[in-house]
Amino acid sequence: MADMTAFDNQTESGSSPGATPRTGLGRVRWTVCAMLFVATSINYMDRQVIAILKPTLEHSIGMTEVSYGYIVDAFQIAYAVGLLAAGRLIDKVGTRIGYMLVMTVWSLSAMGHALASTVLEFSFARFFLGLGESGNFPAAIKTVAEWFPQNERSLATGIFNSGANVGAILAPAIVPWVTLRYGWHAAFLTTGMFSVLWILWWFRYYRRPMDHPTLTARELRHIYQEAADDLGPSVSWRRLLRCRQTWAFSVAKFLTDPIWWFYLFWLPSYFSAKFNLNLSHLGLPLIIVYNVSAIGSVGGGWLPAPFRRLGLSPNHARLAAMLVCASLVVPIFTAASVESLWTAIALIGIAAGAHQGWSANLFTTSSDMFPRNAVGAVVGIGGMAGSMGSALFAFFAGHILQLTHSYGILFGIASSAYLVALIVLHVLAPDLKKVEFSA
Repeated sequence: MADMTAFDNQTESGSSPGATPRTGLGRVRWTVCAMLFVATSINYMDRQVIAILKPTLEHSIGMTEVSYGYIVDAFQIAYAVGLLAAGRLIDKVGTRIGYMLVMTVWSLSAMGHALASTVLEFSFARFFLGLGESGNFPAAIKTVAEWFPQNERSLATGIFNSGANVGAILAPAIVPWVTLRYGWHAAFLTTGMFSVLWILWWFRYYRRPMDHPTLTARELRHIYQEAADDLGPSVSWRRLLRCRQTWAFSVAKFLTDPIWWFYLFWLPSYFSAKFNLNLSHLGLPLIIVYNVSAIGSVGGGWLPAPFRRLGLSPNHARLAAMLVCASLVVPIFTAASVESLWTAIALIGIAAGAHQGWSANLFTTSSDMFPRNAVGAVVGIGGMAGSMGSALFAFFAGHILQLTHSYGILFGIASSAYLVALIVLHVLAPDLKKVEFSA
């Protein structure tokens, strides 16, 4: 506690350059949240490019639905393997260095797609993109756990998680324009360049709360208002895998992550096949869907607050918010049969927004149920489960679409996955009880 006292004295006296006046709480943690938002936007922009270019690549390299499913599988398998390593890496080296490392890998891999000309080469590039991108969410969730008290974490997670939607909005706004003028190779190079500026920003600005030069003592106390046992040495995977809470989080990710990946990788193809939209017309439906999902991400992060005001405990409020989100996805099963483009956009937009609200709260259950020192590893384990589920779903989707040319079965699975996941979460981790690790 001596370091904390010294930090208090330094910041309260106003000697820290740029410190917020002591009468205010301070906003440094929200600047950190903004950095996570930008990183997640870049992350999703890079992974979305191939989905937008799918109709183009079908003609230029002879890609089929099945081979596209294999390319997606290469990403998902690498993402699953990488999440295990990334979660442990972030816990070991910390978020400042770890985040820069994973973003460097994924940005180089994203630009490497420009060198590919066959399905095998695209699969190779996607594999390394998956390895790099797997570090984003373990790093971001751990950063939120380090910088925010429990009552602000779901909102902070919802805000940075909405970057997924912004990235998915920017990609259809940028990629068709670049492709039509300079070719699809240039599209991969363009989106891969945004990471460099973010890495420089993160390196220059980010520090742990205890080491940050502009953080006020009042904001530091606000961040660390939980008990000291929320901190400590890292926890082994073996101990984590003995916890029902780890399995609850992981199974929920396994069941629901594939739905978001399905939207991300197959929506451009769905709109193109069902409503005959070409590359120059795909942007508007995708932009609308992901704008709605951005609202859902922030709204879902905020949603537990009114339930708490009704008298529910923080964990029960979280579960209530997740039930609302799961229920909003159910109508998506009709999307395969609708005839109106705008009806389809509305159904998919609501479902995507509900997924992001669900995801913001599901991510936050990891910091609800585990101490800070275990969050990175738990998110990595759960993310690996989600990515393995996504790889299986991508394999299934490619073959189903090749055989039936219909999205009915896929949207039917999407409509029920969240309610099933919520039941599993409740059975394995009643009330999201906190794990207590002995020394």
